[in-house]
Order: sequence, then structure tokens, then C-alpha cells
Amino acid sequence: MKRILIVRASAIGDVVFASPFAAALKATWPDAHVAWLVEPGIHTLLEADPCIDELILWPKGEWKKLWQAKRFGDFFRAVRAFSRELKSRRFDTAIDMQSLLKSGVLTWLSGAPRRIGLGSREGSQWLMTEVVPKGGDAGRISSEYLYLAQQLGLDTGEFLPRLCVASETATRVDALLAERGLTRGGYAVFAPFTTRPQKHWFEDAWVALGPQVQGELGLTPVILGGPAERDTAERMAAAIPGAVSLAGQTGLADAAAIIERAGLLIGVDTGLTHMGIAFSTPTVALFGSTRPYLDTGRTNAKVIWLGMDCSPCRRRPTCDGAFTCLRDIRPERVMAEAREVLSA
Repeated sequence: MKRILIVRASAIGDVVFASPFAAALKATWPDAHVAWLVEPGIHTLLEADPCIDELILWPKGEWKKLWQAKRFGDFFRAVRAFSRELKSRRFDTAIDMQSLLKSGVLTWLSGAPRRIGLGSREGSQWLMTEVVPKGGDAGRISSEYLYLAQQLGLDTGEFLPRLCVASETATRVDALLAERGLTRGGYAVFAPFTTRPQKHWFEDAWVALGPQVQGELGLTPVILGGPAERDTAERMAAAIPGAVSLAGQTGLADAAAIIERAGLLIGVDTGLTHMGIAFSTPTVALFGSTRPYLDTGRTNAKVIWLGMDCSPCRRRPTCDGAFTCLRDIRPERVMAEAREVLSA
């Protein structure tokens, strides 16, 4: 492999899980050119990675607008232009780590003579030259990508999520923290928000946890989230003495840098929580309706998952909104795990 394209366009958490793959490629073929195809916005997580030589941004938003406007001629011209751009790079190998039809098409558009799919489905398997079935220890973080790397004979090393912070991002975030009176290691990131309500811990539980983190651990709670969660985060911060809300006030790269500088991270099954493990920040992850992993690969990161008969239900909860799998996680249990990861 001399010119390699990785296709893992989204989502944030999955990009974090896949992040060690580029390092495994470079460890095996140091002189190879490694490119990563990713959606705009998410690409900021990968920009500072020295093992990635090039980021290629998939213009998904532009394609979607053309399709919805029924400008089909313009849509197909845009697709062909993107394919020509990919083919001009002369990749010899393209690796689809997303497994879906859309990622399979993007992999096929690259024109790479060797196209490897990880557990390809939705018809994408027909666009690959070879498919590696998903495997590995399902309880370990990044396991399916580790298994793919092993099947390809890569030098995997510890193969844990890894992220890097660019110097300009670090400077910007240090200034932001200073404005809020926060110091490196002196605050605990709360990551309460994600895409589905059955993955959320309850607001009153966060409010009960905050003063304990502040009083016993001496860490200021800092709430992160997107613009849609800004009002909820500010309400939570107002109910926790001394807490700070930065929800909706940071981009993805800045949020990552804030997590890298945190003394502790507590979060639900969301990309921000997985970033804590990538940065080796002491992390407590709260899982209920999902169980992406139980083995974090790090002694300073623990998962709380109660293992109820109905869990994981993923997108099909049967509890009529009770979400007992998360409700029964008490702040006292979270504090106990927080003390453990901090001592590690």
C-alpha cells in the first residue's frame, strides 16, 4: 500500500473509535500517503493528526441540496467532479470502514483498484473487491477497527482512540478557559447530551452530582454540548453552584481541547465522552440503552452499565420512557467511579 484512502465520513463517536487506524497504517508503511474522507465539521477532529497526510471533505450538504431541489443534472455533475478529484490522487487502496451503501459508493468513486469493506452491507459489498467480516472482542473500544487492522496485517500497537490538538486550537482554548477562571486539570467536563433521549442521564441527576464533584473533588463542572442544548445546559449550570456552561459556544476542535485539559470527564454515550478516552482524561461513561463497549482499554476510564434484561434496547425502548437503565444509576455510584479513575 502506497496511497491509501480511509472512508469513515461520520459520526463523531465512530470517527473517534476509528482514529487509531491511520497510526496503524503509518506504523506498517511509514512512507505511505494516508488520506481520510470525512464530512466537513467532523474533519476538525483529525486535522492535527500527524499520521494523516490529507483530509478530503465530502460535500454531502451540497449534494443533498441539489437532490432535494430536484436538480438531478447538477447533482450527477457534482458527483462526477468529486470522483475525478478522488481519482486524480491515484489511490491504490481504499478502505470503507463505515460499511453502508453511501460509504461504499464513495469508496468506489475513488477508482482505487483495491477496495476493502469492513462488514459491508446495504449492497456496498458489491462495490468492494474484498470484504472483511466484522469481528473481534465486541466489548472492547475500537474492537471492529482493531480486528480489520489485524486482518490486514497492520502493526496495531495498543490500538486505542487517539486525537491531537493543533497549536492554534490550544492557544484559543487556553484563552477561553482563562476568561472563565478555569485552569488545566481544575475542572470536570459534563457531557450530558446526545442524539436520543434513551441515552440521556436525567437532568436532576446531573444537578445532584455537580455539587459533589465541586465539593469533594475540587473540580468545577463545565457542561459541553451543541447549540441545540444551550438552554438546557445553562439551566443545569444555574442549578449547580459555580458550574460553567460552554454548550453551543465551542466548535468540535475546541471542545476536544477542553476535554484534553480536563481533570475529569463524566458523560453519556456520545462522541465527547469517547474523546475523553482518546485523550486519556480520567473518564466515567454512563451507558443504558446502548453498550458500545465495556472495556475502555485504560485504567483511568470506567463504564457504568447496569446490564438490565431490557438493555441494550438501542432505538427500541420498551420502558415507556422510564429509562430505568439510566435512572437507577445514582450520583453516589458515579462519584465512586470518579474517585477510582482519578486515583488511577
